[in-house]
Amino acid sequence: MAPSVTHPPTVSFLEDVEHRQVHVDASTYYGGGEYFSRSRTYSSSQLTGYNPGPTRRTVIDENPHHRARRFSHDVKPSAPRRFLVDVEETIRVVLEQEDTDGDFQISVTDAGPKMMSLGTATSNGFKTFDIRGTYMLSNLLQELALARDHGRKRIVLDEARLTENPVDRLSRMIKYSFWHSLTRRIDGDGLEIICADPKNRTGRVNPRIYVPHAEPKMAEYYRQVAREKPHLNLDVQVLPPKPDDPAYVKSLNDKPGILALAMDEVDDGKGGKTLKGIPFIVPGARFNELYNWDSYFISLGLLVDGQVQMAKGMVDHFIFEIKHYGKILNGSRSYYLCRTQPPFLTDMALQIYNQLDRTNEAANRLWLKSAIQAAIKEYHTVWVAEPRMDPKTGLSRFRPDGLGIPPETEASHFTHILEPFAEKHGLSVLEFSEKYNNGDLKEPQLDEYFLHDRAVRESGHDTTYRFEKRCANLGTVDLQALLYKYEVDIGTAIREVFDDELLLEEDFPLQPFPPTVESYNHPKRQSSIARAQTSAEWFKRAEIRRQTIDKYLWNDAKNLYFDYDTVQEKQILYESVTALWMLWAGCAGEEQAWKLVDKSMQKFEVLGGLVSGTEESRGKISLDRPNRQWDYPYAWPPHQIMAWVGLERYGYLEDAQRLAYRFLYMMTTAFVDFNGVVPEKFDAVKLSHLVDAEYGNQGIDFKMIPREGFGWMNAAYQVGLSFLTTHMRRAVAACTSPEVFFGAGNAVDLTGGQGARANVATDPLGLAMDAMEALTISASSG
Repeated sequence: MAPSVTHPPTVSFLEDVEHRQVHVDASTYYGGGEYFSRSRTYSSSQLTGYNPGPTRRTVIDENPHHRARRFSHDVKPSAPRRFLVDVEETIRVVLEQEDTDGDFQISVTDAGPKMMSLGTATSNGFKTFDIRGTYMLSNLLQELALARDHGRKRIVLDEARLTENPVDRLSRMIKYSFWHSLTRRIDGDGLEIICADPKNRTGRVNPRIYVPHAEPKMAEYYRQVAREKPHLNLDVQVLPPKPDDPAYVKSLNDKPGILALAMDEVDDGKGGKTLKGIPFIVPGARFNELYNWDSYFISLGLLVDGQVQMAKGMVDHFIFEIKHYGKILNGSRSYYLCRTQPPFLTDMALQIYNQLDRTNEAANRLWLKSAIQAAIKEYHTVWVAEPRMDPKTGLSRFRPDGLGIPPETEASHFTHILEPFAEKHGLSVLEFSEKYNNGDLKEPQLDEYFLHDRAVRESGHDTTYRFEKRCANLGTVDLQALLYKYEVDIGTAIREVFDDELLLEEDFPLQPFPPTVESYNHPKRQSSIARAQTSAEWFKRAEIRRQTIDKYLWNDAKNLYFDYDTVQEKQILYESVTALWMLWAGCAGEEQAWKLVDKSMQKFEVLGGLVSGTEESRGKISLDRPNRQWDYPYAWPPHQIMAWVGLERYGYLEDAQRLAYRFLYMMTTAFVDFNGVVPEKFDAVKLSHLVDAEYGNQGIDFKMIPREGFGWMNAAYQVGLSFLTTHMRRAVAACTSPEVFFGAGNAVDLTGGQGARANVATDPLGLAMDAMEALTISASSG
């Protein structure tokens, strides 16, 4: 009689699990117990997890890389293939063999054999199967990193996780991993993470938090945190009643800190109450705080992924910022107190409101009322107030207050600008910068330069030759479109939700309407609480703005909207893709929309989607005139999403789908070829994330597995997928080039409307090598 086989009681066998979920988030997949395969013999030593597979490499003709090619008629296993994997040893082998450039990523540019053997679970690791290609090997490295995160020494790994459809894999990682990794809270539990500021160049690493003057309870909460956690060395500072005074903000340059945001009052578990930070999503990489327009696009992705409460919390923070800081800030750091960014609050709030739980309609209405009231205050005190408003034209501008040199930039960013002034005064650049910032030296020309530089940063498009040395004077296309949408949204909310009458609760001055030089010169302003707001007034505001846009920005001869210089009193004929924002806002007439789509959109459409502007408008690039990241050939998620939604709004769904396909194809091929990368931006002509403009690229510096992606790029993928048909989604997953998918008959000039040019290469390896060569040349020339 054969002896009975015993095994440790903690052992679970794969054969006993009928339906093991494969394509789930890592915490579910790796967070449970370990699985083993039943041994074929009594003498097997693999019962409790020994796995020789990763260290065994079959040698053929003394070359471990040669394998017979597999064919379609090879015998297929009847059951899903699984591998027994020793986590640490396999990580070592993969990196040693495949990561030839030493960046802890397996990409198409690595020169390894792109093949390694793993032992199968059914054979207890003695039989092996070859894992081949960049995508499978990079997925293997990612899975090993995730297993290590969950404390696993050895795993049973489903092959299906290595061959997973890349569209499904990326979308799943965004939904279950990236959003979580980008989540922050400003409270005792989250301060250490959120206070880290990669842009801080003062050398101080201890956290500092600035609390609004009108929030004493919040200030005391953080003081209590400082007492309870002395290792933090937390510095709690209370802001003055007017925290955006330019001189005061400049005085904080040497002591930057995070700004307090909205909090909820919760039970402390001891019978009392305490405060808890409302979570929010940061863009990622060097941007580790709450941003204005990033948050709008991030919220669109969150809504697609069902995270309504997270998106709602971000609106709560914006309401808090308007109340205490006077505006929705560029970012929630002390050095941003004078500066805002493109306004999206009304659309953000309305989209979230439409997805709130309908069982508590009264609370939903109250929440929307607070958001709309905050937007009205921001509209009157920021966007149609001087100096941002130009009363002569009625156009609003990006024109923030501020003094001195923007402190959040790299130390050498303005060196080429400051050098002539430093030489003039016989000082080093560092000495001159200090004296200029302190007001000891006056340079009006430099003041003008930094006025426009701050405006560029407020515009969100930092930087571009479109705005060079003139941004603060421009009534830009994008800002007018956004404010038109504000006016329509506010009017619609008042009419549809608030019974056509909204009484404001906060007292602030209302700006004259309609805007004229005379009315703005008159010092008297009506109070916001003097009368109720009605939809008719806001729709009238929208109509007046539409007429102003048509008068100053629309160019019928060129079939495009252009920025208007309010000082030179002329259009700036820089062709910008933000002209399509008029479709998103619903501001364009039907004929204007047709001209934009039929006559002008081709100027911006390239292989990977929409570029920021045309090459002709950007001009020639040289050592003295380097690339700017918001110019041709770069493509950014906000421009794509705004165009998709705008085109669909006007009935051009096929165009929206084509553009979404192009952008998602570019994202997916990068994801497949570069270890799962999800960057901040792309060169959409070369389909490359290896860009050399200004700050380089964010979201690409990670080891073994991408942890965050990048906020609005994550959102663009989730939103973009909602535009694709099932057939298009499958084609993107197969990395089918748009040239192939849409056919050779597609009339779009993939060079960006710049005329005849050599065909653009689409081979990922070739493009990557070209981009890396360009980066090397740029570094050596710098």
